[in-house]
Amino acid sequence: MGAEANLIKKADLARAREIDFAFRFEDGIKKLIEALGVTRKIPKVAGTTLKAYKATGLLQDGNVAEGALIPLSHYKVQAVTFKEITLKKWRKATSAEAIVERGYDQAHDMTMSALMKDVQKGIKVDFFNMLATGTGSATGATFQAAIAQTWGQLQVLFEDTDIDAVYFMNPSDVADYLSSAQISLQNAFGMSYVENFIGLGTVIFNSYVPKGKIYGTAKDNIVLYYIPANGADLDLAFDFTTDATGYIGIHENAKYDNMTDEDIAISGIVLFAERLDGVVVGTISSVTPTPSVTISADAATVEVGETHTVTATTVPAGETVTWSSDDTDVATVAAGVITGVAEGTATVTASITVGGTSYTDTIEVTVVEGI
Repeated sequence: MGAEANLIKKADLARAREIDFAFRFEDGIKKLIEALGVTRKIPKVAGTTLKAYKATGLLQDGNVAEGALIPLSHYKVQAVTFKEITLKKWRKATSAEAIVERGYDQAHDMTMSALMKDVQKGIKVDFFNMLATGTGSATGATFQAAIAQTWGQLQVLFEDTDIDAVYFMNPSDVADYLSSAQISLQNAFGMSYVENFIGLGTVIFNSYVPKGKIYGTAKDNIVLYYIPANGADLDLAFDFTTDATGYIGIHENAKYDNMTDEDIAISGIVLFAERLDGVVVGTISSVTPTPSVTISADAATVEVGETHTVTATTVPAGETVTWSSDDTDVATVAAGVITGVAEGTATVTASITVGGTSYTDTIEVTVVEGI
């Protein structure tokens, strides 16, 4: 006898979980886009090179004698290659033993939430690293003075435009002020933000912004480029569940040959400031940045014999990073390149030494047999 009509089957639940993941990601990115004031969301094909622009030139002396030829002031716009937009792919597998031991919710759903956070982290880290290359500068003794100076520089840079500004700060630089101020914090994409902060614009707080620094730009200067996970003929070859925008695609598949529940996610999102000379990097002169090292991911899965590359961002910039693995029988690491040796888990550590003190960050590595 066949299954009863309208019976909810495992495949239906898998698709429901995929939809939930895609829409939670979509909701997070939409809230971030709203906070940033992004109005341009531009789909691109994989391999497109993204370019920022900065204007340079020389203003000639405006004191010109009567009847004399007015000299030409020469300006040019230079393209600065930022990066190539690529479709990124992630795979996570949960073993039958893990599901039996921990239960499905913990073994699968919690790890999917962790994967989503790591995907969001990568987007944020790339964005803040790009903002750090802005060519404008401002300095103030306190955070209020520094953000005011940053606002002033933005008014000069966009003097012919009525701009709505957005700023990015390390939360520790403003924690004392927020503790006593009557301010409502909102959240988007794992970041807290305040609208109309001290009357100067939206301020987004995140620890990936170096302590003592403020990044500021016009909201209209920020563009979101993305590779649609439901476009570029991907839907002809693959069955990914996506949201309406196609910002991310997710597919869950039970693999019986090795008894694992496998999830594959794809996304190609880049937040980008179109004008680098429209980004002001403010400095709080009274703050000495706390040294730190941050790895570009919290966790990674590597197949035996394969490699996975992570990067480390240091404060101060340019510090020498030392990499190590707590179990070289499972995974080794050199210059951020992790190599899977045998099945198991290992903790990879990146460390720097500043002023005789060591600062570290870690990433949990799971090594699995190749499929």
